Amino acid sequence: MVRIRVLVVDDHRIFAESLAAALAAEPDVDVFAAGSGPAALRCLERAAGEGRRYDVLLVDADLGGPPPGARPAVPVRDGQEEGLVDGISLVAGVRTAQPGVRTVVLADRDDPRRAALALQAGASGWVAKDCSLSRLLTVIRGVLRDETHLPPALLTGVLKELTAARRHRTESERLVESLTPREREVLRCMVAGLGRKAVAERLFLSPHTVRTHMQNVLGKLGVHSTLAAVALARRAGVGPVDLAGDVVERGGQLA
Repeated sequence: MVRIRVLVVDDHRIFAESLAAALAAEPDVDVFAAGSGPAALRCLERAAGEGRRYDVLLVDADLGGPPPGARPAVPVRDGQEEGLVDGISLVAGVRTAQPGVRTVVLADRDDPRRAALALQAGASGWVAKDCSLSRLLTVIRGVLRDETHLPPALLTGVLKELTAARRHRTESERLVESLTPREREVLRCMVAGLGRKAVAERLFLSPHTVRTHMQNVLGKLGVHSTLAAVALARRAGVGPVDLAGDVVERGGQLA
């Protein structure tokens, strides 16, 4: 019998323990629980080091996260409990660190926007916390067959969100393409959080020249602040410069 290794990640202890106990009753499921994002990442790393990788993560959508509508937290991988990881950021971190692990988000409420964000982050499913055990097992086994599972009531809303996100990304990419190579380089420095002086030192330019380039970047992108420029750059797939070395390109896009 092929056994399925499941990790439940939820900061509500009673719910996590109850769900783990219910899943453990299945003859082909080995289940463990973690109470935070950092704890889950430690479990994943430890299991991978021992050659016992998890197959599926069941992640609380509201795990240690900000209120609905706020920006997701940055994934934390150093194991510090103070650096809480919200559910969607954890999904993204797991996709990067262990792409073979499938993630399913458990949610208290239907939310097309957050479900779309979860799918974009790499989740394979979005399931209500109050769904039946048989439904949850169907989803767990389904995602292992590379299926994507969403509640039928969310399909239309999620498709609208994904279509809108794609449209915004396309427009952002068009604006970024209007930049000169030097302006793109400056933009990547801005994404990395470098100030004008640091950019000047890195690119061997005068601060005055860097200021001109930054103003040109803002003008061509149609924004009025560095934060807005960085947000647009990220939508277009532009990542920060590699502060430890050269700029890296991934998949034809700057990263």
